[in-house]
Amino acid sequence: MYLKNLLNRSYWDREKLSEYRNDKLKKIIMYSYQNVPYYYQLFKKLNIRPEEIKKVSDLNKIPIMNKNTVRVNLNQMVSKSFLVDDLSLHRTSGSTGEPLYFYLSQSEDEYRKAKHIRALMSCGQKPFDKWVLITHPLYFRQSTRLQKLFRFFTPLSVSVFDDVATQIATIEKLRPDVLDGYASSLLLLAKELNEIDKTSISPRLLISGADLISSNSRTFVEKVFEAPFFDQYGCAELERLASQCSEKSGYHIDADSVVMQFVDEDGEEVAPGESGEVVCTSLFNYAMPFIRYAVGDIGSASYDYDCACGRTLPLMEMIEGRTDSIIYFPDGRAISSFAFIAAFYQLNFYSKIQKFRVIQKKIDEFKVLIQVKEEIDENLARNEILNKFQLLFNLEVDSINFDIEFVDYMPIDKSGKFRMIISEISNDVDKILKKVN
Repeated sequence: MYLKNLLNRSYWDREKLSEYRNDKLKKIIMYSYQNVPYYYQLFKKLNIRPEEIKKVSDLNKIPIMNKNTVRVNLNQMVSKSFLVDDLSLHRTSGSTGEPLYFYLSQSEDEYRKAKHIRALMSCGQKPFDKWVLITHPLYFRQSTRLQKLFRFFTPLSVSVFDDVATQIATIEKLRPDVLDGYASSLLLLAKELNEIDKTSISPRLLISGADLISSNSRTFVEKVFEAPFFDQYGCAELERLASQCSEKSGYHIDADSVVMQFVDEDGEEVAPGESGEVVCTSLFNYAMPFIRYAVGDIGSASYDYDCACGRTLPLMEMIEGRTDSIIYFPDGRAISSFAFIAAFYQLNFYSKIQKFRVIQKKIDEFKVLIQVKEEIDENLARNEILNKFQLLFNLEVDSINFDIEFVDYMPIDKSGKFRMIISEISNDVDKILKKVN
């Protein structure tokens, strides 16, 4: 039912879609005021009456919150109409270097997955396509009851921790119609296949999310696989936010499920075509509402609202996002930086991490910086990190030096942004690999 309604709303006329969105907005605002302690206290403090929020522009009366706001107020952001024990606790991948926890009800999680399927269908994926996904092993079995029952839109998974050669061998056996994964993982596969002049993997579609690669790299990937490359945009907290359709004329915003605003440094909305920080208000998260939530990316509303595909969901353009480096090991292996993020995700003390950063100083030397939000046994933590890295990345003991340091403050880089994965050898990889080997 969720999917059917989502698909229908994709083609509603703009006035009907706008009315629907405003109605959902008024409901989530009133609900949050009445049931969520954090928003009740916020509205009272700022003298905001929930009935004042009737349309998107009225949201500007509410201050923007960031990930740290959620961390500090987590317990106060859960609705009183839910029992915490009945909710599922989720966490972000930590792709910004700052892990975040949040709660979902079962129905909300089902709705999120339906949103994801709509995005897949918009670029041409079919229900029973053989869908291969390069991802974290923890996500291997995350499908809805209907997906499992009817075996539609059910991915076959390949571990992001496997080296490229192993991934290629596995994907060759699976023979996917749709190849999905981190953009950097698909780029690594394309580079390796191009190097060995192999064309044994021939999907009909390529789909990616989470990280971004350059337009030249996307063109290269499409050329190697001889298939179109479609991008999807989202975050763990709200699932898919926008996605490319078959026309690839921009990203269709999930405007029936989220209000997306683009704001400047002062929190004011920018004009179409101008870049601004992406701020989202979810229209379906009731267990733990997100209102004017800055997701940490930069985008812009598109001038061209119409799309040849016929969908009336508004368009946006991505300007900047979560881009990171590719990591290389002395044996010549290259892995997506998201594999390192996924490794941190498995640490027992992950919930105590405030921020983390991995810097590749040399081909066999890494600097790992960790900022924690509560006291831990640093020696035990170091041992756990080393053991986890060696196990997941199949590293020989002492083959790579990991200098792990616990810090009180995590510095930003010269660009003024916080980057979690930094490679200081990426410009001279081939030369370094030849020298080491």
